[in-house]
Amino acid sequence: MTEQLILELAGPAPATFDNFVAGRNAELVAALRAVAAGGAGDTGFLLWGAPGAGKSHLLRAVVAAVRARGAQAALFDTPGALAAADPDLLGRHALVAVDNVETAGADAQARLFTLFNVLRAAGGRLVVASAVSPAALPLRADLRSRLGWGAVQEVLPLDDAGKPAALIAWARQRGFGLSDEVIAYLLAHGRRDMTTLLATLEALDRKSLAAKRPITLPLLRAWLQGETRL
Repeated sequence: MTEQLILELAGPAPATFDNFVAGRNAELVAALRAVAAGGAGDTGFLLWGAPGAGKSHLLRAVVAAVRARGAQAALFDTPGALAAADPDLLGRHALVAVDNVETAGADAQARLFTLFNVLRAAGGRLVVASAVSPAALPLRADLRSRLGWGAVQEVLPLDDAGKPAALIAWARQRGFGLSDEVIAYLLAHGRRDMTTLLATLEALDRKSLAAKRPITLPLLRAWLQGETRL
């Protein structure tokens, strides 16, 4: 299995709360849904966790949910991307999300500090994600403390024991089944993070529909080996 093949054939599905496999993160997802709905709370919301746990997916999901209710929301994949943004304009947003906050340099940290204060004054929310724990964030002390004023939650990855059940439930919600041998093959080959696994299933479902064949181990093997005729 190669990540490039998956990305070429699948393409990322729009991130939503509904297509996030929550696992041990059910309370976190519920809290973010409340934030997206405009519920009362502190300005900041800090997510942290290991790569592949789903932090970026959740940031995109909360932004999408805010926009779905007709409010303004913005997403920045890195703190450095804030350089081209006007903090006063961002202050009019209901929510701003910033990923990879641990990579912020001195200038980006200054912009984040200003953005936090602008959003706080206007009643907006700032949701950020980090690959390291709050205590290990390499940020200036005043910014780190502000980001920790609100909710701070770890995004917990699914353990290997929970992945088969999660994959089966995810597939069932989309109207197709998965055999034990298909799941075992997926987990035994290539990356095991849920982002890649779900991207694989998205693409495999499309291939099975196009070929008018059920999802089987031979179909999965043929697709991953790049066969043009399935």
